[in-house]
Amino acid sequence: MDWGYLMAAKRKYKKEYKKFQSSEEQKKKRAKRNRNRDEAEKSGRVKKGDGKDVHHEGKKTTVMSASENRGKKEKSRVKGSKRKKSK
Repeated sequence: MDWGYLMAAKRKYKKEYKKFQSSEEQKKKRAKRNRNRDEAEKSGRVKKGDGKDVHHEGKKTTVMSASENRGKKEKSRVKGSKRKKSK
């Protein structure tokens, strides 16, 4: 029996990078996030491998556990959001 139809298509990382991550806007955002992380490391708020994330809210940054930060709801996913829903 052929189960190939049930397998998800392979991601094309090269195409994904070229389309999204290599855009000038995304490069600037990534550089800013890296700069904020470096500043937090220099001030002693975080260390490499400590399981902490630098959470960004506008111009304000806070340090929190990675699991807490990645579990936060995005405003676009909260009920009542005006974000377009994909089907």
